[in-house]
Amino acid sequence: MEIQTKYLGNVQIDQSNIIKFLNGIPGFRDEKQFVILELPGNPVFQILQSVATKEIAFILTNPYHFYQDYTFEIDESILESLLIQTREEVAVFTIVTLKQPFERSTINLKAPVIINTQKKYGKQLILNSDEYLTKASITPEKITHLEGE
Repeated sequence: MEIQTKYLGNVQIDQSNIIKFLNGIPGFRDEKQFVILELPGNPVFQILQSVATKEIAFILTNPYHFYQDYTFEIDESILESLLIQTREEVAVFTIVTLKQPFERSTINLKAPVIINTQKKYGKQLILNSDEYLTKASITPEKITHLEGE
């Protein structure tokens, strides 16, 4: 199947890779089908692209690449709605807001995107904790270093 994408033009996708967001994504409730696309030449970031709407795409990253201690609980109702039975089925991503220069870019640790990689169901969680920021620095080591000086 061919889709139009925001960043990569027309792309062929396998329908088996479509991730269903049964309730959409906050702010985009009508967008229920997305696909994760690789960002050419950059293995750290991916694109969460709407299958239906070319303009709706988000840059994603694995938060553990930047924040190794990132942790949160997924409640039982979410696990059930995503049909998650084992840890191995879970992929966690965060949405990136790119800025110039790159060091000013942020990631949303307050609202991770959880995907069942086996059954292809996804959901963006809004964590009920003030522990994480919606605009956390993409360069935590540099920020920590500067604060410690």
